[in-house]
Amino acid sequence: MRFELSSIPEIGRLLAVLVAARPRGRFAEIGTGVGVGSAWIVEAMDTEATFVTVELDEDRAAAAKRLFEEHPHVRVLQGDWHELLPPEAPFDLLFFDGGAWKRLPAGEVALASERALELLAPGGIVVIDDLTPKALWPEEWRGKPDPARDVWLDRDDLVVTELLTTPETAAMLVVKP
Repeated sequence: MRFELSSIPEIGRLLAVLVAARPRGRFAEIGTGVGVGSAWIVEAMDTEATFVTVELDEDRAAAAKRLFEEHPHVRVLQGDWHELLPPEAPFDLLFFDGGAWKRLPAGEVALASERALELLAPGGIVVIDDLTPKALWPEEWRGKPDPARDVWLDRDDLVVTELLTTPETAAMLVVKP
């Protein structure tokens, strides 16, 4: 499908480890793409676990539905996650992968992040990938705010860490105590 924004293997392995730690958990993904990150989650799940993933693009959602049609514990939804996920919550793990929210103005990033956090169960984890390590920021980014990071890192009510997934990429893990 010429979709070049799929999850890298390092993120896939991280997702699989987190899912395997809660084998009967409730898992979700915002931004299915064509289902690469979803596949890592599904492969690590116990048969009693549930997984719902939401993709805005109709063609990509249809492709992911076909990919998981033999997995009764997996639901692929097409549409806006704000409208589709609330009945499924709360989740033990939320892969907040839809990339567009990270490029919104700071206020909108905060709203999207808060809405995603509302979907999380106590003790649940949000995984946010596709971050550029600050050490690799181009000169024009340095000293400027990064709303996608700051909205999570500046909160005292969350436990957050950022980790390198490759020398050129980073991810954040956010726990809602």
